[in-house]
Amino acid sequence: MGTTLQEGRVAISDDVLVIGGGLAGMTSALAAAEQGARVRLLSYKKSTLRNASGLIDLLGYTPNGDLVSDPFDAIATLPEGHPYERVGTEAIRAGFDLFDEAVGETYLGHHTDRNALVPTYGGTVKPTARYPVTTAAGLASDPRDTLLIGFEALSAFDAPLVADHLRAAGVPFDVRGVTVEFPKRFRADATAMRFARALDRDEPADEGPSNTRAALVESVKAHLDGAERVGFPALLGDDYPEEIRGTIETALGVDVFEVPMGPPSLPGLRLEDRLDGALDERGVRLTTGNPAVGFDADGGRVTTVYTDRNGRHVPFEAEQVVLASGGLVGKGVKSNREGVSEPIFDCHVPHPENRYEWFYDDAFDDHPFARFGVHVDRDLRPLDEGDEPEFENLRAAGSVLGGYDLAAEKSGSGVSISTGYAAGRAAGESA
Repeated sequence: MGTTLQEGRVAISDDVLVIGGGLAGMTSALAAAEQGARVRLLSYKKSTLRNASGLIDLLGYTPNGDLVSDPFDAIATLPEGHPYERVGTEAIRAGFDLFDEAVGETYLGHHTDRNALVPTYGGTVKPTARYPVTTAAGLASDPRDTLLIGFEALSAFDAPLVADHLRAAGVPFDVRGVTVEFPKRFRADATAMRFARALDRDEPADEGPSNTRAALVESVKAHLDGAERVGFPALLGDDYPEEIRGTIETALGVDVFEVPMGPPSLPGLRLEDRLDGALDERGVRLTTGNPAVGFDADGGRVTTVYTDRNGRHVPFEAEQVVLASGGLVGKGVKSNREGVSEPIFDCHVPHPENRYEWFYDDAFDDHPFARFGVHVDRDLRPLDEGDEPEFENLRAAGSVLGGYDLAAEKSGSGVSISTGYAAGRAAGESA
């Protein structure tokens, strides 16, 4: 790592600078590091993975709303400008190969191109391409009778209601839901993290001589009634999820699985830890806590990116830059009464001038704003109003990209992985 004196400040210099600590940014950094580049990842806040389910979608629904069984068959039909059309199926597969390598045996689904169907805490069934091993026994394609366990102190997971919704969705198995007391009592606002910590430590139960894990098993046994598998909200440990799940399986004599939850998400946090470990193994440098706020450019190339540290601009130099700062929700794309913009490099974001053309009246309509983001060429370089690259050495990845509706398509993770891989690989090769 070299240093350059610039305007009286020392600029940190790397081959590739990735802006954004989410799935797209992490994948970009891993892909660039694979090319032998010196890589730095700038992340303002903690990764958004802790707010995600931990499920890795590729393409769950077509833009027309049709359920997708094989994402690769459907990708060939996507319109021009869609991020998958920009990178192509080879990069998509390579990106998922990189993900599989990084997470190892903690994730399943790589054995097939077809989507798996995973029940969620809302009682829906989500099509997904990769799923944590802790959810594997709960797939909706599995016909075994199922018991779902909820806890009195965890209002975010209503097991009887989830079971009702799954039956209404037509799952091919009998499913029941019961609510029991967790062996330890917590405050009414306790999150899944507190439950997981008690199981990790196997804390003493509030009543009886046993600890939390054994007491939990006893509270579930009385409700089995022939169920062949048992599903819990995703709180079976943070540090030792496999040990805890294995202990409960052995004691109950049936398979045990987790149902993905909302934030804070234990599967999302576990995934974040796994990817952080992969970044560390590949020598990626992390700089966190300060937002990227501006840049310098020379001759059509970005030369320096600045972060704001308590009002002082800190410079970072790199040969190549990847923008993975998020979309409208993550504030990588901003909107106000004046229009829609990308705030760091002021990249062009196509959108109607009339704000009333950004949306439709029905809340569940196919709103144009859902597709707002920077448009890119097939090298993932953001394009200006004349469809020319904004900068020769700037690429974009993840939800900062336009041309797709990640929520409706259930394609957010897949786009992040595939475009992150393509942008990071190209940046690493060019550095």
